[in-house]
Formats: sequence, structure tokens, C-alpha cells
Amino acid sequence: MSFQLRSSLIDRLRLSSLLDGISYLILLGIAMPLKYMADMPLAVRIVGSLHGFLFLALCWFLLLALIRKKLSFGWCVLVFLCALVPFAPFVLDRKLKEKR
Repeated sequence: MSFQLRSSLIDRLRLSSLLDGISYLILLGIAMPLKYMADMPLAVRIVGSLHGFLFLALCWFLLLALIRKKLSFGWCVLVFLCALVPFAPFVLDRKLKEKR
């Protein structure tokens, strides 16, 4: 999971995918239990907003990758679907690393 300073579009997509995956796990594993078990709904509001922003960033980089023909439509659909499944972005990262 190393990132070099090349800052290619695929590297930006990988980074946004990983950050989105981490925020999703924090939302599901920490913020949601705090909301329902400790009566702290503010945790979900904060982490959920951050996760929403990171998800939109991921969608933006997916759109750019599709437009600039760095990834095929099928790859973009796969990345999008993996963003909806916990832990899937971390598995997908190895495959995207090969696409650079």
C-alpha cells in the first residue's frame, strides 16, 4: 500500500478509495455503535459527513478515470461496487496498483 509521488490519476483514485474504505469502517465500526449503544448521534453526523465527502471524491476520480480512458467502464463499476462493501477497497487496491 505504498504511494509514490507520481500523483497519477490511478494513484489518486487508489488513495481516495482507501480513504473512503477507512472512513466507511470507522462509520460502521465506531460511530454507529456509539450512536446506538452510547446515545452519541454526533459521532455518526461527523463521520458520516466525512465519509460522504470522501465517497463523492471517489466518484469524481472515477469519472475522471473514465473520461480520460485510464480505466474501462467495467473497472469503474467494479471500483464503485467495492466502495459499498466493507474491506473490499483494500482488496481492490492491489489490482488498481497493477493498472498504473
